[in-house]
Amino acid sequence: MSAASGPVVVLVGPPGAGKTTVGTVIARRLGVALRDTDADIEAAEGRPIPEIFVEDGEPRFRELERRAVRAALTEHDGVVSLGGGAVLDPGTRALLTGLPVVFLDVALADAIRRVGLDTPRPLLAVNPRKQWRTLMEQRRPLYTEVARAVVGTEGRDPEEVAQAVLDALELKDA
Repeated sequence: MSAASGPVVVLVGPPGAGKTTVGTVIARRLGVALRDTDADIEAAEGRPIPEIFVEDGEPRFRELERRAVRAALTEHDGVVSLGGGAVLDPGTRALLTGLPVVFLDVALADAIRRVGLDTPRPLLAVNPRKQWRTLMEQRRPLYTEVARAVVGTEGRDPEEVAQAVLDALELKDA
């Protein structure tokens, strides 16, 4: 597969959906690399995302995110995991058109358990349950808009979610 063909799988969803964990499993099973745009931003900036939010503000972070997403979607031919808020940008949604995007849909209880209430998530810092619900009300239509398939994660381990993604996209293990 050439880099020009784009990613084989793009995972979107809220914090705690398991995008990186499931993406790692899918990448291993397909024999390709995983590219996580949040990790790309942290590597490029030399600091964690919560620090970028606090020191530079959300608009600066979103600009960094737009650049990281564009680079990942145009340069990477493996699995791409997008940050939870990447779909807020209309340009990003346009870039996702026609790509094999899967929305990992997660229940609130699972997301809170996975994210952890003590984990530094800047948008979930105050009243995480309420904030998460608000984020999902805002983002669910956008996740659904860009997704070719929706895979529920509730009651499934990462291997089962990965298999559901592969099945939804009709992809076979390497």
